[in-house]
Amino acid sequence: MQTWNTLSRQTVHENGKWLTVENRTVQLPDGREITDWAWVILPDYVNIVALTEGGRFICFEQTKYAVEGVSLAPVGGYIEPDEAPLAAAQRELLEETGYEANDWRNLGSYPVDGNRGAGTAHFFLAIGAVKVQEVQRDDLEEQELVMLDRREVESALRAGAFKLLPWASIMALALLRL
Repeated sequence: MQTWNTLSRQTVHENGKWLTVENRTVQLPDGREITDWAWVILPDYVNIVALTEGGRFICFEQTKYAVEGVSLAPVGGYIEPDEAPLAAAQRELLEETGYEANDWRNLGSYPVDGNRGAGTAHFFLAIGAVKVQEVQRDDLEEQELVMLDRREVESALRAGAFKLLPWASIMALALLRL
């Protein structure tokens, strides 16, 4: 199978480091051209499923602007420019929870939207996390740290309590890996 080729790109909207929208001209493998292909550029991000030394899952109950009500969530955040995904995951875990872990497992990197871009999610599993400092988060949303056992995570996942697709996906991947 052949991939599509980008022939040209034009920025139609830019909002600092958070969002760029491009209009692209793309060529399909059969030679056809599409002159108005929308492409969305968002920052890449990390999500982390972290387990304490006692085997508890570190999660948040939190709100998000695009989500109705409260959701369960793993640790996560944006990757800074020139920062490796694992370094971002380790930084986010420490900042948001005050925990560090020595055993890190890569659960994969996934484009958010296969046709429109929208960044890449980098998933990690951190095992044996221990509290080493107080929380230093700067999130805009309200959130409360909660510790769940495996049964509670499985139940929450089945009930749809992880309301964003990346959050449900990483929790399911982590459970499969464990």
